[in-house]
Amino acid sequence: MRINKYIAQAGIASRRKADELIINGNVRVNGAVLKEPGYDVKDDDVVEVNGRCIRAEEKKVYILLHKPVGYLTTVSDDKERNTVMDLVGDVEARIFPVGRLDYNTSGMLIMTNDGDFAYRLTHPKHEMPKTYRARVAGVLSREKCARLEQGVDIGGFVTSKAKVSVVKGLPRTTIVDITIHEGKNRQVRKMFKAVGNPVQDLSRIAIGAVHLGRLSEGHYRKLTREEIEYLKNC
Repeated sequence: MRINKYIAQAGIASRRKADELIINGNVRVNGAVLKEPGYDVKDDDVVEVNGRCIRAEEKKVYILLHKPVGYLTTVSDDKERNTVMDLVGDVEARIFPVGRLDYNTSGMLIMTNDGDFAYRLTHPKHEMPKTYRARVAGVLSREKCARLEQGVDIGGFVTSKAKVSVVKGLPRTTIVDITIHEGKNRQVRKMFKAVGNPVQDLSRIAIGAVHLGRLSEGHYRKLTREEIEYLKNC
């Protein structure tokens, strides 16, 4: 098994992140720093990542977490801030988050120990649609919705076509759902800022056809077999 896939199946990181660990010299095989990214792990090899021995896990775990605001989407933090791992401490498998949600964004986050699955969901070529519900300042006019749908410049990058649906208009704010296909840093916030309606609250409510539903903040559930197969085959 190729080393990056082995690391991913051990629940350490996605295959792409595993490649970075190898390049940075954080991976040892049989006591020696690995210098071959294409190395195939043998049955009797001892693999270490950051000084810890690992083993590829057979049983795959797929979790949907409702991430609250105030949690980092990372496995660890050197400043001892809250991370999403604090919310899944009773999961025996060594899972990791798939993709990211900003510290100040809540909502749907998938976690797994399946590196291939994570790679598929996060690779740009698959363009997995993600839907967010935002509360933005001011009135979001039809003209502004059209601009968002056609693509806006968010600082040297023009977003691709989006789907925008106003859920509720209030005197000073607007509740709106927006579906995007990219995953640029703070993209949704930058998009609404570009049309003059800064985001006040933001939550991811769906990835493709898999929805967050009524799952409470800070809680998680296992993805159903149908949801897993859907996400694998999108």
